[in-house]
Amino acid sequence: MAARQPLVLASASPARLATLRAAGIEPEVIVSGVDEEQVTGLAPADLALELARLKCAAVVAREDVADDALVLGCDSVLELDGEAYGKPADAAEATARWRVMRGRSGVLHSGHSLRAPDGRVVSRTASTVVHFAEVDDDEIEAYVATGEPLVVAGAFTVDGYGGAFVRGIEGDHHAVVGLSLPLLRELLREVGLRWPDLWSAPPSAPAS
Repeated sequence: MAARQPLVLASASPARLATLRAAGIEPEVIVSGVDEEQVTGLAPADLALELARLKCAAVVAREDVADDALVLGCDSVLELDGEAYGKPADAAEATARWRVMRGRSGVLHSGHSLRAPDGRVVSRTASTVVHFAEVDDDEIEAYVATGEPLVVAGAFTVDGYGGAFVRGIEGDHHAVVGLSLPLLRELLREVGLRWPDLWSAPPSAPAS
């Protein structure tokens, strides 16, 4: 069954796509192509939101995207000691970052920008405190060798190899993956849509 309101996800993140699919939403994925290094001088939370807005706007402007498409742009930034950290440039940077992060806590900011079918744009950031485990150098080396920290904001995940290195979170765990489902639901309501409008199929009946 097709969704009553199709969604375009302006992100290449497999984790964001998997999060939506697990929630019954099958979006069309169109990568924005936005250079994340072009925005500087903003506080971490503002940076995440501005990049989300730019990604949404870039996809909305494409000729192959309908004028009335529902488009979602997202971006995530880890804040530690007031500094913003996106994806590490290389393995050496990922290793150095984990040596700073271990045993400490940071804030993962996930910006969301939603363009409604009527042209309105609503944007907001979900921020979640992340508590990192006291991992040793061997664990850091092994984790970086998987390649996972090189392709995610903050050089960590909670839904992959890095899950065991996160000892707790305060806030929405979906936002740590990169897309806050509760926040997306709120943004939809602001533009007159309901969360079930995005479901691509009705939920399965529980087994008896």
